[in-house]
Amino acid sequence: MYAIIRTGGKQYTVKPGDVLQVEKLDKELGSEFVINEVLLVGGDSVHTGQPLVKNASVTVVVTKQAKTRKILVFKKKRRHSYRKFATHRQLFTEIFVKSITSPDGTVGKTDSTPNVIDVDQVRAEKAQGRMEDRIARVQTKEPAAKKVETKKAPAKKKVAKKAAPKKAAAKTKTAAKKKTAKKTK
Repeated sequence: MYAIIRTGGKQYTVKPGDVLQVEKLDKELGSEFVINEVLLVGGDSVHTGQPLVKNASVTVVVTKQAKTRKILVFKKKRRHSYRKFATHRQLFTEIFVKSITSPDGTVGKTDSTPNVIDVDQVRAEKAQGRMEDRIARVQTKEPAAKKVETKKAPAKKKVAKKAAPKKAAAKTKTAAKKKTAKKTK
């Protein structure tokens, strides 16, 4: 069984057990709620909505609330000395699809359980671990982890430039003498 739902102005195809990132929702971490904006329910029988399917719902659980990766925003107008650089991180909510209910009463459920992650708590634990490591190093007076040095290619020897041969200069003088000799004749 699958369904097409609408949330955050976007449409998503979901199946029981799917995990997907949607636009930020004002729900608590680990809370279970129902999405009633179902556009289509498929499976053994297909139910389409005009635009929504009546009595159809998708039950989801909030598993994470965080920001996406940083994207770069660069604007430029040629020949106008205009350049603008910025970055952006979009807020998102990660949801776990627990079950899909069709209008005729059939329910598609999943056997797996949602894995709820509190991003702020994970960050705090990592920071605490780094602080404990730093304190342990200071107490034992141990130096920080050394960087691994990579071998550099040997430097190329500089070759001294040879002086230009004087024969070339002599040729130009003799050529000049020949030209003046031809003019005087």
